[in-house]
Amino acid sequence: MSKKASENVRYYKNPNGPCISTVSRRVIEKDGLYFKDLDGSGEFRPYDDWRLSPEKRAAAYVKVLSVDEKIAQLFISDWRMGKYPAAGHMSTDTTETILDESGLLDETEIHGKNIFGEQHLPGTTDLIQKWFSRHMILRANPSPEELADWINQLHAAAEACEHFIPVQVVSNSRNENGEVVFGMNDAAGMFAAWPGTLGIAAAVKGDGIGIIDRFADCIRREWDAVGMKKGYMYMEDVITDPRWQRSYGTFGEDPALVERIFEHLIPGIQGNESGVTADGVSMTVKHFPGGGPRENGFDPHYAEGQWNVYATPGSLQNYHIPSFRPAVKYNAASIMPYYSKPSAGKSAAQTDMDGKPLPLEPYGFAYNKVFIDGLLRGQMGFRGYINSDTGIVHNMCWGVDMLDKAERIGFAVGTSGVDLISGMYDNALGREAYDRGKNGYYDTHPVPEGFAPEDLVLTDEALDRAVTRTLTELFQAGLFDNPYRSPKRAAEIVSDRADWEEAEDVHRKSVVLLKNSGVLPLSTEKLSGKKVYAEAFCKDPKAAEEATQNLRRLLAECELTEEPAHADYAILMVNPSSGEYFSATKGYLELEICERKTVCNVDSQGRPAAETHEETTLSGAKRIPEIAQAVHSNGGKVIANINITLAWLVGNVEPWADALTAGFDTFTSAVLDVVFGRFCPVGKLPVTLPRGDEVLAVNSEGVCVSPNDVPGYDKDRYMPEELKDENGKAYAYRDTAGNYYELGFGLTMA
Repeated sequence: MSKKASENVRYYKNPNGPCISTVSRRVIEKDGLYFKDLDGSGEFRPYDDWRLSPEKRAAAYVKVLSVDEKIAQLFISDWRMGKYPAAGHMSTDTTETILDESGLLDETEIHGKNIFGEQHLPGTTDLIQKWFSRHMILRANPSPEELADWINQLHAAAEACEHFIPVQVVSNSRNENGEVVFGMNDAAGMFAAWPGTLGIAAAVKGDGIGIIDRFADCIRREWDAVGMKKGYMYMEDVITDPRWQRSYGTFGEDPALVERIFEHLIPGIQGNESGVTADGVSMTVKHFPGGGPRENGFDPHYAEGQWNVYATPGSLQNYHIPSFRPAVKYNAASIMPYYSKPSAGKSAAQTDMDGKPLPLEPYGFAYNKVFIDGLLRGQMGFRGYINSDTGIVHNMCWGVDMLDKAERIGFAVGTSGVDLISGMYDNALGREAYDRGKNGYYDTHPVPEGFAPEDLVLTDEALDRAVTRTLTELFQAGLFDNPYRSPKRAAEIVSDRADWEEAEDVHRKSVVLLKNSGVLPLSTEKLSGKKVYAEAFCKDPKAAEEATQNLRRLLAECELTEEPAHADYAILMVNPSSGEYFSATKGYLELEICERKTVCNVDSQGRPAAETHEETTLSGAKRIPEIAQAVHSNGGKVIANINITLAWLVGNVEPWADALTAGFDTFTSAVLDVVFGRFCPVGKLPVTLPRGDEVLAVNSEGVCVSPNDVPGYDKDRYMPEELKDENGKAYAYRDTAGNYYELGFGLTMA
């Protein structure tokens, strides 16, 4: 018999009920129906009964689990596939991979270390059967067949335990085009690839919300087909400080648009407006209460960015909370709080949902009872569970660094209301937090100042609450009854050409036409007998070479020239890049499209320093004016496209372009469809592009001239009068044609 679970699944079909699938688990027949024997007793129990609500089944099942089994449900971490042992962000001390009999599970025992912490880990089967861990983050990029096979094998391993709990495989989003970035879009190219989320927002602003319905349905079907039933997606954060490196993972700066997108996205992916269904995919939306108000762009993956600054009165309620309302209204399975903590000293007055003053206690939001248990649950009415961001127990423990690791677990779960902690399989530390509540630990050990012993331990009540919530999600998603998926069927669904064509159409709709001096479209008549110079620019010169080769392949029907001075048209694809969100830059995140620009460092308090360094966001940026001058000298025209992953300062590109478009990790072919008139542009900017360094200037006290907590479209309300032009505008970039590149701007060629 084959050792692959996929080839040994047995199915039991219930009339008007769920199909029961199993490899080795006993199936109980009762009332002419089939039920899975979850506790291995052979007797029919309430939690076996799929006719009961997921909430009732979870509440009953949690009572039969041991303390250690329940503690194991509190943690989720990266895990590896047998075929992809190096996938993810985990470095190991072994090079030899040991596989199980199926060839699917990695059974290597490793010592792993990443930016979130360090620990010794068992092989996959031991993790499931001895550690009893059930939550895994996948960062590898396998085919649909491989993914379904692997997940099936995980469930089969879980079935061998006395108490069956299915394995929940989680991933960051996989349905957008773009650079594969750990912690954001860990994989791309296997599922139907839409433009980046900023591009989806640009398309929605121009073409309507129906795009989101189709996007959500595509995700739901593809993910369910492979058995991956939960996604760390999407970001409800609103961009307010443009130097936030994670801006490209958002849907822009318009709170109303983001809220409307999620009103369609959540029920579309999860299955319906009431929450997760058996053919739906759970969503963990992020990052409550919004990651946009970064202090001058610093990211909380590192210490300089640990503060959320609300410098403007009422900005929390005006700009950041509204986008999270759909997660409550449509029962998102879980919400992920951000790492950062609110700064009372640098913030203006903020209010809760009742208009009362909101205490800004200096705890990271996963540890912040005021925000999680009070604002989100108590006032907004959120009913799902809280899934922390990755690494809060070890390296990103802002505000609770005075606590030891076991205390952080106790405080997060027991006090602030976290239900699932991402980062490490800290089962032993969880047990320590539990035991301290039973063994009189604080009778002989000091209690950290400002805390009470009961704040820092893991109680039975808190443990049962957390596990009941996560089990409820698994019951809702149908994973207890029917966790297995057909690899062949998965491949068929994911390869459905209709989804890929829909995605390609949205790529075209995402293109924003910013400038057109009578150049576009480049019709066949305009190109007749003309020569075209084509080049792509990136921060990485090697990537630029590859992108240029691809661009020229796409332009094979044109008469290409290697010399700009001989060109009638130049097509330039500009793809800048800046910073890393896992490490701080020497200065502020650079937004200008530049090469070897001298900028200031920042000191330990995030203020401008006298020392300087050089920044490059685009290798070869200084050649763009040279190319343009050569083409213009020949009587030619320059067409440029800028890939908007951040709100770039475009002053080193726009003046040299006769036509300018913006893409958002948009296929080059889609941009060219607009350039050549095969598609009339409809996209609108989802974010305001700043005018220049003067509107991002930070004074000697570390305060930015444009407030960190206000979206670009509204920043002029708070800008100094001396920076405003004759139209009262200061913040948005104004091009040589007189247009402002602000939220909602976009030309057409109709």
